Amino acid sequence: MASGVDKVADAVKRGVDDARDTMNEAAHRTDAELERQRREANPDGLSPGEKVSSALKEGKDRVLAEVDKAKRDARHDG
Repeated sequence: MASGVDKVADAVKRGVDDARDTMNEAAHRTDAELERQRREANPDGLSPGEKVSSALKEGKDRVLAEVDKAKRDARHDG
């Protein structure tokens, strides 16, 4: 059985982990949105390869944001 100190320590660690995941999620979502806006702002100025690369980067950032959210959700469901 966990002592009161252990429970407090676990709560603090979870809070720190949640804050870190929240910040990472926000950064990834921001990067994804900026990448999408960059493509939309200059559609003719990008080569087909640059467009594909940009779309892949946006997708990667969106996936990373979902991973951070899932880690936070799993921490609270467990």
